[in-house]
Amino acid sequence: MAAKIRKGDKVVVVAGRDKGRSGEVIEVRPDEARAFVRGVNLVKRHQKQSAQQEGGIISKEASVHLSNLALADPKDGKPTRIGFKFVGAGENRRKVRVARRSGVEIDG
Repeated sequence: MAAKIRKGDKVVVVAGRDKGRSGEVIEVRPDEARAFVRGVNLVKRHQKQSAQQEGGIISKEASVHLSNLALADPKDGKPTRIGFKFVGAGENRRKVRVARRSGVEIDG
């Protein structure tokens, strides 16, 4: 199945502790159905000091299940479902994502 949420997308959290918050997708793990979103689901980690990094307590993003995320509509920023449509004809035909709320194409 085609990916509805991809790296670099602007998403809104629709359920859970961070409901209503939005951010950019940093990484998607399709096999686990999870994604990492910048500034969302922050957890504290105790980090041991190393040559490259300082020790102490650091905040980092934990993964969020894809079912708790919705793409932000390019027009108004509100959560929207995602559909697909084919653009072009013949060899130039390609599948693009479309925001169900406004009908705007997400992939250029």
